[in-house]
Amino acid sequence: MPAAYDKYTVTQYSVSTLLGYIDAEEIAIPEIQRPFVWRAAQVRDLIDSLYNGYPTGYLIIWQNPNVRLKNGKDSLGKKVLIDGQQRVAALMTAIAGKAIIDDDYNERTIRIAFNPLATGDEDRFAVQTPAHINSSFWIPDIAEVFDNGFDSYEFVNQYAFRNPEIDKKDLNQKITQLLSIRSCQLGAIILVPQLDISEVTEIFVRINSQGKRLNEADFAMSKIAADGKYGGHMLRKAIDYFCHLAVDPNFYSQLASHDKEFMNSVYAPKLSWLRNDNETIYDPDYSDMLRVSFMHVFGRGKLGDLVSLLSGRDFVDRSYKEDIAQESFSKLSGGVLNFMNQYNFEQFIVAIKSAGFISSDLLNSKMTLDFAYTLFLMLQKSSDVPKMQVKRYIQKWFVLSTLTSRYIGSPESQMDRDLRGIVSKGFVEFFDENESSMLSDAFWDVRLVQNLETSSINSPFFKTFLAAQIFFGDKSLLSNSTRVVDLISAGNVHHIFPREYLKQNGFTDKTIYNQVANYTYLDTGVNIAIGKKAPNEYFRTAFEQCKSGEIIIGTILDEASYYASLSDNCIPSSADSMTHEDYPAFLLERRRLMARKIRDYYSAL
Repeated sequence: MPAAYDKYTVTQYSVSTLLGYIDAEEIAIPEIQRPFVWRAAQVRDLIDSLYNGYPTGYLIIWQNPNVRLKNGKDSLGKKVLIDGQQRVAALMTAIAGKAIIDDDYNERTIRIAFNPLATGDEDRFAVQTPAHINSSFWIPDIAEVFDNGFDSYEFVNQYAFRNPEIDKKDLNQKITQLLSIRSCQLGAIILVPQLDISEVTEIFVRINSQGKRLNEADFAMSKIAADGKYGGHMLRKAIDYFCHLAVDPNFYSQLASHDKEFMNSVYAPKLSWLRNDNETIYDPDYSDMLRVSFMHVFGRGKLGDLVSLLSGRDFVDRSYKEDIAQESFSKLSGGVLNFMNQYNFEQFIVAIKSAGFISSDLLNSKMTLDFAYTLFLMLQKSSDVPKMQVKRYIQKWFVLSTLTSRYIGSPESQMDRDLRGIVSKGFVEFFDENESSMLSDAFWDVRLVQNLETSSINSPFFKTFLAAQIFFGDKSLLSNSTRVVDLISAGNVHHIFPREYLKQNGFTDKTIYNQVANYTYLDTGVNIAIGKKAPNEYFRTAFEQCKSGEIIIGTILDEASYYASLSDNCIPSSADSMTHEDYPAFLLERRRLMARKIRDYYSAL
């Protein structure tokens, strides 16, 4: 690892030099996580700051390592701009007149107008409008002034003809000051190639504390987007477009008409199905897609390793080689195609939804979902598990991971260990070992019961309980027709011991009366009928109506259905005698019943 003073160098680039380097592709500008998102007014403000000599912040450039070519020679690594992309893109569109891709994936050029006659509080720069084009004193597009063919002498004469009151000498000074932007210096911090991702990220954060924190996925995307040799540019588009289409299927028509190059690539047919997809349970972002695509083909869990592999790193001798970079891009491309495959994606979603996790609201961790899809893709290509058993194992592993919060703390390290364990032992042995150690009797009977002692409806344990109810097709409490699954999307979760009833009887702490063990899904009519009644009152009424045949609360009219409703919703059968004095004992007993239901659910998968 380099010493502190060897980790980076600081240099200055003039605006013209920087733009020249980018034109010559000596510095690559990857679209890391998004297209150009600055507002046009921010472009105007940047130009104004440069005109007035104000500082505009440092650029951060990462020097890629030199790569050993197949002929034994070294290829100099390309410099990649990892911070300052929006500023540089703003200069490219305003000064060089180049089109940028906005966040709707449309090409546009932001034109900045210049008023050399401005005085006092008058605007000197503005985003171009028709008024600026028709004005005699506004220069409607400063890119025309910066054009190499710009003739300052002829321009001053023509401008003075349109504006006779202008002093030619003063105008010439203003034009000269505008053109001096080309000589403005931008500070650049050049990070050496030997730095690992964590150090690059830390340097970025310390320099740019107001910006978005970069992560390994950002750096991997920068490597992919900056590649011009192994198809990285098109691969980056495939990832970007898939993620966008997953959220907005209507974008497909725009993509098909605007990017013919991509539509002729191997990736386009693999994502065309998304134009008819309205599933929202798993809308991956580029980080999810990169992670899954990388993990299932490389057998590694740390995206920092992907960055190194795409750079051509040989982990044995720590050198960088072209054939490793080429192979890594090829493998990652294959992984992305597997990810995008309609059959793979839809069958994975079927596995998750048929386990009861029918909406994204029931999912607790994107990382847990990412690893489950990784595992699905691995088992599809493996002979470890019969194809008919893949769905079952995916469901079990997903639930196991959710209940044990396996990928919550240090998820990359855990994923890396799991992948290595699967490779070394085979999946079935790996699974059996973890199931035995993680889901012991002590877990089901003690730890899960304790974990359900929470007031958070976002608890993974409560969400798994709801998934279990959906899986078993349970009906909502005191209803013989309405199912829990029908009420989930509406959010009709209510208190078994009514909140106002508990508060009136001394339970004023909301972390107590809002315990998840006091929650159940109720049909609106049932909830209104219960109101503030004590459990011993409304449960007794529901039971007695089974004899009278007169519906007062709920829709159940026979004892068998009444007790089935209690069982489905994990309500103790003694609920019809409970008052506020029994509330603490009720919570403990219901947590035990909920834990038992979750265990039965897991076994039934």
